Amino acid sequence: MTARILSGKEIADAIKREVADDVKRIETEHGYRPCLAVVRVGEDAASAVYVGNKVKTSEELGLISEHHHLPAETSHAELLRLVEDLNNRAEVDGILVQLPLPRQINEKEILETIDAEKDVDGFNPLNVGRLAQGQNALAPCTPAGIIEMLKRFEIKMRGRHAVVVGRSNIVGRPMAQLLLKEDATVTIAHRYSEKLAEITRQADILVVAIGRAGFIRAEHLKAGATVVDVGINNVADAELARELFSGSELEKRLNTIEKRGFTLVGDVNPREASEKAADYTPVPGGVGLLTVAMLMRNTVDAAVKRRLRKSLVNDARATV
Repeated sequence: MTARILSGKEIADAIKREVADDVKRIETEHGYRPCLAVVRVGEDAASAVYVGNKVKTSEELGLISEHHHLPAETSHAELLRLVEDLNNRAEVDGILVQLPLPRQINEKEILETIDAEKDVDGFNPLNVGRLAQGQNALAPCTPAGIIEMLKRFEIKMRGRHAVVVGRSNIVGRPMAQLLLKEDATVTIAHRYSEKLAEITRQADILVVAIGRAGFIRAEHLKAGATVVDVGINNVADAELARELFSGSELEKRLNTIEKRGFTLVGDVNPREASEKAADYTPVPGGVGLLTVAMLMRNTVDAAVKRRLRKSLVNDARATV
């Protein structure tokens, strides 16, 4: 059996086309374009790439984009003032503070300060709580994108056993909540779970987000499962690459290691997953592409909901 590859690009492109259409419609019918404000502190190279991609994509889709780049020595109070200013600006619909933040900044307080209605990353405790209660909420972009992928590839979730390996606040925990909302039976496993392979072999849908290159192998998989690989790891070891890939893909990966010094791989052994699973997501080209697309979707949804609520309040006041 050769597993079907679930293309993140295909789904991300579809979501972005829908967002672009929505932005045009909102501007035509209501006279505004949703605005996303992205805040980056310091010179972290990976953050610069991520933020650049988010700003570029938002501009391509017609959203108004603001990029606030602050120096690494920015104080906690200074960043807090910027977030509060963005909260108070009516024309700003979404706020994203790129993580990680420098050591002198209290990350938890910053995320809690972002207005829940503008929290397009889904990290504010109000949105976390709403998600836990099964309510509609702005959800973290990566797990929300995975749900979209499963739906659009017509992979049934209701009644099936889903296992999430990893319990981070960014992926693992919200992923479990979103799967529960889709009526899946959900198990969360983590670094302290005993007999992990026995747990993961029960999974009809296996979502892995642990940050260990190629850790999940055939022994962890149920035949015919859907495997979603959230991991992104740099692998420079040619021998490890030979364990993970074969044929033309191995040649490609070895060439990439020789030229760039590393190749990107996930948390799942792709060679073994392709032989045992029914579907799996590649790395790169899988889940990662969905994150930015869902950030754009969250921004548009946040704009519509917040501005509609404000309009309804104003209409009600006008009738009093």
